[in-house]
Amino acid sequence: MRFRKNTNRKEELPSQPYTKGTLCIQIGMTLVAILFIAPIFIILNYSFKGKKELYLSSPLSLPESFNLDNYIAAFKKLDLATTFTNTFIYTAVSVVILAILCGTTAWAIARCSHRFFKFCYIYFIIGILIPYQALFLPIYTIGYKLHLTNTRFGIIFMYVATGVSFGVFLMNSFMSTVPLELEEAARIDGCSVFRTYISVVLPILKPAMATLIIMQSFQIWNDYLLASLYVSKKELKTLTVSIQSLFSAQSSDYTTAMAAIVISVLPIAILFLCLQKYFIKGMTVGAVKG
Repeated sequence: MRFRKNTNRKEELPSQPYTKGTLCIQIGMTLVAILFIAPIFIILNYSFKGKKELYLSSPLSLPESFNLDNYIAAFKKLDLATTFTNTFIYTAVSVVILAILCGTTAWAIARCSHRFFKFCYIYFIIGILIPYQALFLPIYTIGYKLHLTNTRFGIIFMYVATGVSFGVFLMNSFMSTVPLELEEAARIDGCSVFRTYISVVLPILKPAMATLIIMQSFQIWNDYLLASLYVSKKELKTLTVSIQSLFSAQSSDYTTAMAAIVISVLPIAILFLCLQKYFIKGMTVGAVKG
């Protein structure tokens, strides 16, 4: 009597050997993750502590009671209704303008072979090499003469001007992922230049746009130097400038400042979580050539 072999049985694949190198990498990555998480945990922990616990308890010890007094104090002292709104307006408007300008400019530079466009690309590259912190005096002088200081338009204009060089450089590196055949097919079908960009090019550049939006949002939302230089009116101040007022040589309200820091981090964290998929894809485009 013959027995048939069970052909439906799946062959077990040999497990990968667990080497010492893999173990060392995992231990190292775990230590790095702890180093990054520890400051975040301490800030969040102190935001719920009272002033006595701030000086008497350990930074890693949990608060005696989770109260929201520090968050209420931060809302009152920093006038968060105004400063949070100002920061959101500056960031959102600046990022939208940068996404539109950088995308169209990079597309024009990548698709046009004229010397003028090559010169423009080199010009934007030079703009990256010069930090805007080194140009504070001419920036303020130009803004003052054009009556842009202490205005919403002025601070937004300066954020766009200081971020456009990096944005064009970033978007131009992604233009190689857009097949020219798709653009040519769209033009044959009767699409105009703007229609081709909006319907064909822009959907392919979603990862690049997400990367640009996240990186510029981080920079503008957390900016202190340019906001403190251009804005002196209380009703136009940003959240970062207001938080700095809690730290002084005479007295410092650390617990309230920690609560304000937690509040300021939440919008950027939510933005990153929403665009995380596109951001990771955008950062890895071009790493592997197919």
